Order: sequence, then C-alpha cells, then structure tokens
Amino acid sequence: MISLKDGSLTALSKLGLRRADPAKPEQARAEPKKARALPPPARAAQRTNAAPSAFRPKLVLASASPRRLQLLEQVGITPDALRPATIDESVTKGEVPRHIVRRLARAKCEAARKLIRADKDYAKAFVLAADTVVAVGRRVLGKAELEHEAGDALRMLRGRAHRVHTAICLLTPDDRWRERVVETRVRFRNLSNEEIGNYLASGEWKGKAGGYAIQGIAGSFVVKLVGSYTNVVGLPLTEVVSLLQGEGFPVSHLWLSKAEVETE
Repeated sequence: MISLKDGSLTALSKLGLRRADPAKPEQARAEPKKARALPPPARAAQRTNAAPSAFRPKLVLASASPRRLQLLEQVGITPDALRPATIDESVTKGEVPRHIVRRLARAKCEAARKLIRADKDYAKAFVLAADTVVAVGRRVLGKAELEHEAGDALRMLRGRAHRVHTAICLLTPDDRWRERVVETRVRFRNLSNEEIGNYLASGEWKGKAGGYAIQGIAGSFVVKLVGSYTNVVGLPLTEVVSLLQGEGFPVSHLWLSKAEVETE
C-alpha cells in the first residue's frame, strides 16, 4: 500500500517540484533568499518598462515646430522621426477657420506620408500632423512672418475675444485617417501701443499664429481662456492622446519609463 506521504512525494515529483533535503537545512534556508534578492514588484516593473520600447509602434511628427515637439514630450511621447513638409497654406476666400485647419493638417499629413512611403523604417508608422489659426469672427490671422503683420494682429486682438482653432490629423499604419478640430476662446486685456511695440521688439511673435505666443510674454495678455490651453500653444494634448490610444498607440505605457525602479 502507498502511504499518503509517499503519494504526496510522487505528485510533487510529477510536477517537477523538489522537497528540500532534511539533512541539509542550510540549503532550505538559502533558497528563499534568492527569491528575495529582487522583490516581485520590482521585477514586474522592469518587465513592464521594457515592453513599450520593445513593441511600441513608430510615430512620425509632420512638423518642425519645437513647441509641438515639446508638448508631445511633456506627455511622454518622443517621435521617432520629424518629417515636416512645405505645403501651400494660402486661404481660400470665404473659407471658415475650422475648414482651413482641417484641410491644412490633412495636407501636411499626406505630404509626410509621401516622404516616408519608400522608407522601410517608417513606412508602417503613425503620422501625426496639426495646424493652428487664430480667428476674430470669420477673419483668420495666420502665422505672422513680418513685424507689421504681428502688430496689426495684436491691435486687432487687444481688449476683445478671439478663437484659436487647431486641427489634428492622424494617419494609422493601416492607412486609416483620424481627425479632430479643437477650439479655444481667448480674451486679451486692452494692450497699450507701448506694450505692443515692446512685444514686437522682443521677437517672440515670429512664426506664431495671431502674432503671439501664449506660453511666453503674451501669457500676460490673457484675461480669460475657455477650453484647452495646449491648443493655443499649438497641440491639444487631451485630444492627441485620445486619438493615439484609440488607435492602439500605447501612450500611457510610455509613462512607466519615467518611474524609478528601486532595487536593494
């Protein structure tokens, strides 16, 4: 007859488990110490941290804007490549702001896709593009390239409300398009001519929609803002993260790389 003790040993041997030898108590005490060398939570964190970098799909940003790059990095996203493209940004007469930014963001995305189509490293990457305009009613204030353009825009914006429209366009690796237009309402205090002149002298306005940068000196012009602040900077982060995660890009997993893994 097989005793209960013998049966248990047989079952353990079938499972590949080995009982510690009673004659070697120091062995039984030593083995658990190996398991405690690195706590299970730390080992799990290490495995999780390794996953995003190993399996994350690639992302191409269709922009040369340092502001948009900084905003993406703020939420833990570092694009694998920048593919800005030169497109015709002229506005059609009678075209409303929402249509303008949607059309231009898509054009930028399409231009970037053509640039990476023959590149085997990025041919299956996500492509993200954006375009921003400032509007007073139906009048659109694009990027100010000349000082008098910025001056005219600021004199128009002072003491009144305006709207900032940004369109984001995402092209997925399987050629599906995802688009979103975000609107933010901003009101400026009544700027003096001296303030406008000194702001123009700072040069901060160059290349900025509406002739100002809210993340800089012009932040002191704002008395009221309704909507997304990052939209006014140039990239609405809530909507960008939502679009990317909705299409399987693991944005929140990238945040784990910022965590510090403590080891003993």
